Amino acid sequence: MKGTVGELGEFGLIRELTSRLTTTPAVRLGPGDDAAVVAAPDRRVVASTDILVEGRHFRRDWSTAYDVGRKAAAQNLADISAMGAVPTALLLGLVVPAELPVTWTTELMDGLRDECQVAGAAVVGGDVVRGDTITVSITALGDLRGQEPVTRGGARPGDLVAVTGWLGWSAAGYAVLSRGFRSPRAFVEAHRRPEPPYHAGPAAAALGATAMCDVSDGLIADLGHIAEASNVRIDIRSGQIDIPTQMNDIGQAVGVDPMQWVLTGGEDHAIVATFRPDVKLPARWKVIGEVLNPSALPQVTVDGAPWTSKGGWDHFGEDIES
Repeated sequence: MKGTVGELGEFGLIRELTSRLTTTPAVRLGPGDDAAVVAAPDRRVVASTDILVEGRHFRRDWSTAYDVGRKAAAQNLADISAMGAVPTALLLGLVVPAELPVTWTTELMDGLRDECQVAGAAVVGGDVVRGDTITVSITALGDLRGQEPVTRGGARPGDLVAVTGWLGWSAAGYAVLSRGFRSPRAFVEAHRRPEPPYHAGPAAAALGATAMCDVSDGLIADLGHIAEASNVRIDIRSGQIDIPTQMNDIGQAVGVDPMQWVLTGGEDHAIVATFRPDVKLPARWKVIGEVLNPSALPQVTVDGAPWTSKGGWDHFGEDIES
């Protein structure tokens, strides 16, 4: 559709966006009324929310609107999975300038819809508002399906630390983009469109995971959340983490140790969890460390020593995309 958001108007924009959506059996009433109705057979609803602001979390010269939609949905749906729940629904709050082309918003919605389909969820409603800066606010919902939620506070000394999904790929892709390049494409795409292993969260809960988190702020930072909540120390074994050859090549080209990206990069939305030592983990899980008793050392160490390099995402730190 040609034209701008201002020319189409609020209700015309809402009609255009909602016309692109699909549904799932969990959605009893979708967009169009005062609120949506989503089935909650478990009688508990897992909820998470997040905000992306242009210039802070994405750049239009780096990412298409479709990319932004996929990323916005993924980072919220990953939080649902990391609680051991199955994603069911997503709500969108969208702030856009009046002069923004309508096609940008429809491509964004296509990205949200398609990522929801990957996770088995659906966009069920939201709101649009005029503003100076594009802002995408997402609320995701999920169903525990009879399982107890897996929180950050259940890790115990003796537990294994295991991860499934990519580590460091998004940060390596950001390093490539920030230097004006667009390849290796796999790493650039990992930054634009993370691919969380949605199935892994509920599966880990069924395997008896004692604590769990998605890797959004960086492996050390997110394991730090688990260590603090559980009052334990976690030691990462760097030798257990495989670094792809291409990531090593990128690191050499830009003068960065790729282990820095793996340990502090974030935004891959891998799932990291702790398990009792006698658990039999599927092949997709990689054991990368262990849970120890608290000590005078930092709550997260690497090969038994503090990690002194800067890293980990902080929303009030330096801008990532500007």
